[in-house]
Amino acid sequence: MDPEITSDAPAPPELHPAWKRVQLARHPKRPHSLDYIDRLFTDFQELHGDRSFADDPAIVAGLARFDGRPIVIVAEEKGRNTKERLQHNFGMPKPEGYRKALRIMQLAAKFGRPVITFLDTTGAYPGIDAEERGQAEAIARNLREMARLAIPVIVVVIGEGGSGGALALGVGNTVLMFENAVYSVISPESCASIIYRDSGKAERAAAALRLTAEDLDQLGLIDTIIPEPEGGAQEDPEAAAENLRQALRHSLLDLAALSGEQLVEHRYAKFRKMGNFFA
Repeated sequence: MDPEITSDAPAPPELHPAWKRVQLARHPKRPHSLDYIDRLFTDFQELHGDRSFADDPAIVAGLARFDGRPIVIVAEEKGRNTKERLQHNFGMPKPEGYRKALRIMQLAAKFGRPVITFLDTTGAYPGIDAEERGQAEAIARNLREMARLAIPVIVVVIGEGGSGGALALGVGNTVLMFENAVYSVISPESCASIIYRDSGKAERAAAALRLTAEDLDQLGLIDTIIPEPEGGAQEDPEAAAENLRQALRHSLLDLAALSGEQLVEHRYAKFRKMGNFFA
């Protein structure tokens, strides 16, 4: 028999819990928006184009039914394989994507349909062409107009919620977040590059950003944490989808009692108090 092999090398350091969540949120097999749309909604009819420039596949939007009730879906989609990722621009929307999203949300308001948005992006596309077409203006307009929608708006953070690219679809009456998702003003790598001058310190930045569901719940920035199967949503997508189904049912039932004016006031009050830590 071979002699027992031993090593005095130290064990690798344990990853910070926040960085572990970032890795799970980016897991290549983690369910994306289209996976949840397929499992939770019926009669989905995708709508295309911003009626100004083009269609942006990074945002998938359209009409559907949830438990038989008409709703509108607006979702950021990363894609599963290389071909899909290229098609969806890795889930990084351009201005026409945000304008398409707003057009369809305003259509929902016209017909009194609740809006459900899915956030899953590293951030808005930072290319020169996007800036030339008014990326910042498109995001800012969405923030303003979503605050005014006189219909229920439910936001679900399913993976990565990155920067204004996610927040542009994130102004909701209720914000749900999966247990292993992350939601932050900036990615850990970009934060580390700015603060520490070293993107390799992303783990340290993730810990400082307070980007986990537990952190955001404690800060009052989200309303509900959706539990995931052990090991992450990718281990049992059906169970993750069922947990989301129950959370959506509960949220829609709660918001159904509010009038359009009350929904707008509720949304305004919710976001107005964020960051206010002094009574």
